Amino acid sequence: MKTTMLLAALTALFMALGYTLGGSGGAIIALLAAAGMNLFTFWNADKIVLRMHDAREVDAQSAPDFYNLVRDLAQRAGLPMPRVYIIDQDAPNAFATGRNPDNAAVAATSGLLSMLSRDEVAGVMAHELGHVKNRDTLIMTMVATIAGAISMLANFGLFFRGNDRDGHGNMIASLLAVIVAPFAAMIVQMAISRTREYGADRAGAEISGNPQALASALAKISGQAERIPNPVAERNPAAAQLYIVPTHVSELFSTHPATEKRIAALQDIAADMGAPALRSAAMPAAPRASALSPHAAPSKDQPRRRSALDPNGR
Repeated sequence: MKTTMLLAALTALFMALGYTLGGSGGAIIALLAAAGMNLFTFWNADKIVLRMHDAREVDAQSAPDFYNLVRDLAQRAGLPMPRVYIIDQDAPNAFATGRNPDNAAVAATSGLLSMLSRDEVAGVMAHELGHVKNRDTLIMTMVATIAGAISMLANFGLFFRGNDRDGHGNMIASLLAVIVAPFAAMIVQMAISRTREYGADRAGAEISGNPQALASALAKISGQAERIPNPVAERNPAAAQLYIVPTHVSELFSTHPATEKRIAALQDIAADMGAPALRSAAMPAAPRASALSPHAAPSKDQPRRRSALDPNGR
């Protein structure tokens, strides 16, 4: 019900912006455009997002460890096997997309796979399968599409209002169109994303059976995701809500809850499951090398940790 109301609010904003710029006719055109975008996105959400990231599909032959890991998690979640993708990008992140569980896809960056241990990657991918199981992926992509369209329409409104030589333009309406409407769309987008991240964290903890691993992964990748450039998010900021962690931090304007709050919630889930508490999920131990990114050597008394693509610790 909340999701339906938020999507309706975005559509109403789109119509109000159309009315401001073109009267009753503009509102009708905006309504038709919003309906068209919703319909198009419903059928093409996964294709839009995957093409945006230049993701490459992998299978049991091309990436056996990662593919089999996702397959095992999907079976535990009672979900159909999603398509599996790897994005050749240093920024550590992951996302899920698709209009329903039967047409879902999950993707992880090569940076994430090289940084995390196998258990941590399992926690991250379980989180993404949690989005699939909760049917979040379609809604989040549709919201990003409409919110982006509102901003685009507002920019058109600024251009045309600024060239109104007859002096009939309503300055207040123009300000509402170019400032308030995009800001309101951003707030609605954040409300959907923040709520669903907590739900996906809980679902991921239940699917993987290891909330500590997910908490550890969040602590590791959140800082790196802020520092390493993400060209897709820079070109299209609306894509940031799809990722497991945001690409930049701002408690007020972030599309995600604060990582510390998510880790605290996962620690509570671990306690409910009877698992021992993490030593310090928010401040993990010194980084250890994975098979694909040997930035730090393991200590002499500590064996090398497994990565998702090298379960034998080679």
